[in-house]
Amino acid sequence: MTHPPSGGSQTSRTPDPASGHVGVPAQRTTWTTQARRLRAVATTEPGRLQIIGAVLALLVVAFGAVTTLEISQRASSADDVVSRSQPLSADAADIYRFLADADTTAASGFLAGAQEPEAVQEQYRKDIEEAARLLVKASGSTDSASASSREIATLNKLLPVYTGLIERARANNRQGLPLGGAYLRYANQKMTGEMLPAAERLYAAETGRLESDSADARQWPLWSVGAGIVVLGALGWMQRRTYRRTNRVLNPGLLAATAAASVVVLWLAVGHTVARAELRSAMVHGQESLDVLGDARINSLKARANENLTLVARGAVLTPDGSADQYEADYSSGMAALKAQLKKAGRLADDAGGSAPVAEAADGVSQWQVRHREARATDDRGDYDGALEQIIGTEESTGQSFQQVDAALEKALAHEQGEFTSAAKDGRGALRGLPTGAAALAVLGAVAVIVGVNRRLSEYR
Repeated sequence: MTHPPSGGSQTSRTPDPASGHVGVPAQRTTWTTQARRLRAVATTEPGRLQIIGAVLALLVVAFGAVTTLEISQRASSADDVVSRSQPLSADAADIYRFLADADTTAASGFLAGAQEPEAVQEQYRKDIEEAARLLVKASGSTDSASASSREIATLNKLLPVYTGLIERARANNRQGLPLGGAYLRYANQKMTGEMLPAAERLYAAETGRLESDSADARQWPLWSVGAGIVVLGALGWMQRRTYRRTNRVLNPGLLAATAAASVVVLWLAVGHTVARAELRSAMVHGQESLDVLGDARINSLKARANENLTLVARGAVLTPDGSADQYEADYSSGMAALKAQLKKAGRLADDAGGSAPVAEAADGVSQWQVRHREARATDDRGDYDGALEQIIGTEESTGQSFQQVDAALEKALAHEQGEFTSAAKDGRGALRGLPTGAAALAVLGAVAVIVGVNRRLSEYR
């Protein structure tokens, strides 16, 4: 028995009797036939209407899909600003503040003598615990390969080293040993030289992510706007074409599709404009003020720590040229930076709720500087105990002035945080519902196009 060659009986080629050659593939013949039929259909008005209707419906659906996708991305970024980026930035600022406050509190407790006040010890413990808790929280919200993760690891490594130095300083201080002051100064160097810079870099990284998310949320949805313009133009052209061929002014289906597309375009333009304005306001009037006030509070804490360490060191640590006390010089530069930041914060405050606590902090700084000069004069006369009372005492001391400044700055920060959150939530809310609404209206628009075209086609039957 003989068999045909492989595939011989199933070839898709057909013989051409005229030429004796094998013909074109059947599939290609099918495509050619379909193309001929499509061209034939396109030569009739009903056929053209069907093609135009299909293209218009696809355009409307594509417009809805592009808008849904693009606005979903903007809404996701806006949500990140409110629920992820800004809270992480705020946590990073709090980590910095708690560490700086712990250093300040440790120095204050050391100056109080062998028996630290219970309130001072409790404040120190709270600062360390809160810093550790926020580090754990931040670690769970950052990528392990990110710069933030590296800074968190650095802080987790240095925190027990710092607390160990503080405990050694306390133990020696309780025994009246001068070595306690050396341990305290070394702990301060560890904090100011390694830990606070790492915390500052962490804050910068998280603030950068916040700015990136805000910029993504505020980016104009150009593809959606462009698609909307194309769809409205196409629908307008189709209605004009229908009017010119039938003298009918309105086609209900096409009119409904135009209305649906117009609603999406208007909603898109207004919603994104409002979201963009609110998110920008959150960054300019909220986050910028938070940055300045946060820096001001950190400088006040550093100034307070340096003021305390001036008495702890008692002239043992000098500037590189040996002309002045290092801690006193750092105090002076810190207070100068604090005053400059308070002036800037006052300019940024856009209502009484923000400007009043800033003004209160500025008054506290002026009073603090006056009292500090008096304490330094007392110490320079050799009255250490008198100077100590003017620094950490309960009446008219620099410590009281510092507390006034710190409380005012905390109030100002709370106000600006509220302003940021409110504006950012308003921006996020302006985009809410738009992706779903755009998709639903696009489907309705496409259906309306089909209904409108079918109504015209029925006139040919």
